[in-house]
Amino acid sequence: MDPVNYKRKINVGWLFNMAWRDSRKNRSRLFLFISAIVFGIAALVAIYSFRYNVQNDVDSQAATLIGADLLVSGNKPADAPLKKILDSLGDKRSTERSFASMAFFPKTNGTRLVQIRALQGDYPYYGTIETTPIEAGTSFKNGQTALVDKTLMLQFNVHIGDSVRVGNEFFEVVGTLNKAPGQSGAMAGIAPVIYIPMKYLEQTGLMKIGSRVNYTFYYKYDHPVDMDKLTKKLDPILDKAGMNYDTIKTRKENTGRAFGDLGRFLSLVGFVALLLGCVGVASAIHIYVREKIASIAIMRCLGVKASEAFLIYLIQIVGIGLIGSVVGAALGTAIQHLLPIIFKDFIPFTISVQISWMAIGQGILLGVIISILFALLPLISVRNISPLNTLRMSFDDAGRPRDPLRWLVYALIILFIVGFTFLQLDSWVGSLFFTLGILIAFMILAGIATLLMRAMKLIINSGWSYLWRQGFANLYRPNNQTLILMVSIGLSTMFICTLFFIQSILIGQVNLSSSGNQSNMILFDIQKSQKDAVADVTRKQGLPVLQQVPIVTVRLEQINGKTAADLTKDTTIKIPHGVFAYEYRVTFRDTLSVSEKLTDGKWIGKAEAGKDVPVSVEENLARRANLKIGDKLVFNVQGVPMPAYVASIRKVNWGKVQTNFQVVFPTGVLEDAPQFQVLLTHVSSNKVSVAFQQAIVKRFPNVSIIDLGLVLSILDELLSKISYVIRFMSAFSIITGIVVLIASVRISKYQRIQESVLLRTLGASRKQIFAITALEYLFLGSLSALTGILIAVAGSWLLAKYSFEIPYSVSFLPAMVLFFIITILTVIIGLLNSRGVLNKPPLEILRSNA
Repeated sequence: MDPVNYKRKINVGWLFNMAWRDSRKNRSRLFLFISAIVFGIAALVAIYSFRYNVQNDVDSQAATLIGADLLVSGNKPADAPLKKILDSLGDKRSTERSFASMAFFPKTNGTRLVQIRALQGDYPYYGTIETTPIEAGTSFKNGQTALVDKTLMLQFNVHIGDSVRVGNEFFEVVGTLNKAPGQSGAMAGIAPVIYIPMKYLEQTGLMKIGSRVNYTFYYKYDHPVDMDKLTKKLDPILDKAGMNYDTIKTRKENTGRAFGDLGRFLSLVGFVALLLGCVGVASAIHIYVREKIASIAIMRCLGVKASEAFLIYLIQIVGIGLIGSVVGAALGTAIQHLLPIIFKDFIPFTISVQISWMAIGQGILLGVIISILFALLPLISVRNISPLNTLRMSFDDAGRPRDPLRWLVYALIILFIVGFTFLQLDSWVGSLFFTLGILIAFMILAGIATLLMRAMKLIINSGWSYLWRQGFANLYRPNNQTLILMVSIGLSTMFICTLFFIQSILIGQVNLSSSGNQSNMILFDIQKSQKDAVADVTRKQGLPVLQQVPIVTVRLEQINGKTAADLTKDTTIKIPHGVFAYEYRVTFRDTLSVSEKLTDGKWIGKAEAGKDVPVSVEENLARRANLKIGDKLVFNVQGVPMPAYVASIRKVNWGKVQTNFQVVFPTGVLEDAPQFQVLLTHVSSNKVSVAFQQAIVKRFPNVSIIDLGLVLSILDELLSKISYVIRFMSAFSIITGIVVLIASVRISKYQRIQESVLLRTLGASRKQIFAITALEYLFLGSLSALTGILIAVAGSWLLAKYSFEIPYSVSFLPAMVLFFIITILTVIIGLLNSRGVLNKPPLEILRSNA
């Protein structure tokens, strides 16, 4: 060859022309394998658009989320000095007191634990309390009337004009509450709200000892105010009083941060779908390059440099990758219209749907970059094809030294994944763990596929049926689909199956708590004088009194002589300020409960007169407050200081349905302190539950009841909504897996045609080839799905044990259904792609593919 030929400059125009010409017969194939990334790009563009729209909507609607310029809240009344400061704020003021209580609907004798909000003033100053009729949102404050959440209206068949009893008072229902400021649909289902006028709150008789009331103050300024300067001045005063504040700016930041976290999570889900598609791209390009060996070798004989041959096919990949990314971005822009509908129950504001050019640009750029990265793995082998391959048509990587560029590409892919996940999580640790998790899942599936191929070579013998031998031999023959299908189908199965298992674990845990004779109904806010009477009503209803527990409200004033004021002066003290601001619900008894286990110190069940009180502290509180055995404490018990010390530290099973406490006092100390009681019982059916609740609420309207059966149904509904969201996002991975399956089978159709033609020529019938193909894909589909399910079992077990810390118990029925669906789908797709071979004569097929 002319040596001058190798010194010539690369002709870019000629390279593009050659790439165009070479793609003529292969465009449909190229579009097919690049379609594997379309749904991943679509998911990311939809999520990016959703995220940007949420950010814009939070900025524009933040004022309606808080409903005022400034909000101050706490769980205790403001003392005189603080009240004087609070009364000086704002040009317009509103007050709200909220707490959990039972609501009784006389029309249907229905009862339900609800969130009572007693409101005074013109709140909200921004936005509205959305009601039907519209005017009810403001008119309810004028009389003894109420707004009732729409879920309660439907559940108890309540209509406008009916009444609801709150405590000792009846209120006329004048409006249906559709949406409270800052409240999402999911929260309304968990804690439905009833609004009443503040002036009737005292008459309800619900402001008793032990009632956990939240005091909220809303302020509106009619003139410009430097809110940052104002809150900076208020912060130490409110912090000392154990109160919090919120402004439009802080609500905007907090809401944006919360939904930013959601957006980042969803972006990772979409990114997984994209990675899955890229595995298909890499596999398809590998087969495509092998088919092009003869063409590349001829070009090399004609003087084309190895780098030029590489660039010709790289241009094809970039072009098709760009087209696939644009299609994916267009699809994602359309899909984003569905996301506000899907997330409506979790978002407390209206989401607009606008085209985000930033999201589209990011999606297209990401698609091109990632398609190039994954296509580079097989493409770099083009550089090693020599002119001799025109004579030696096989091109085998076996025995060749590892190409250093291959390791560079591996490194670039890993760096890209780490970098992308870091941008989503803003945490190097989180991004490294995510990347490691993806790599482990890929390695497990790829390792099983490799073992399978090697095992098939060893176990297939001549004693097997001809069809079985041929079907299983396809698992390791050249251009086999084993690796790509195991990874793509296995990962898709793993994602969706893990969701089912986690939902089953959480629901099963609550179900377990409500089974047998365990407590499944809790009565609280029982006054000391009502203790015996409530227990008597319980027994008369034929129900057991499983526990009666006294509860005293206390605050922690000192730890080893240090107070909340000392924390402000000395920042080196390693005690969180919240430890002093928190209001503790404690009890007293002389023994450990069944849900507690001593981890350090000595349990002392009875206090000695004249000495410091020995208390037992829960291990999480001890860790948070840096407490150890012997530390000196001073509690404020309803205004009376009580010196104590840490005598023991307990581990508490918070998942068990019974009264659990962070601090437990011994007997002989708190018996005369102001207190309320909690009673635990077990109801056997919904009918018994309704009758019991009616009996309690009618006689003791201040007593609140938690029905675990209702909690279970609410949890089930909430998890169903969450699982629907995740299933929607997982659908991108599943669809991508199906596309990869189709593409990977179609892309190697030429090689499969040659094998099938050879079998037909040797006398194999269409039925035999059909059976061989069916056996291959049946085994691949079933093994891929089974592997994904087993990984999901292991992953959900780890989550249950180390994250949720609950027993592992799942329903395998959804997994079995998923297993059969995926297996059957794999076989169907495999057979559909082989129908052209089965229905035409061998000579016609050879001519059409010549």
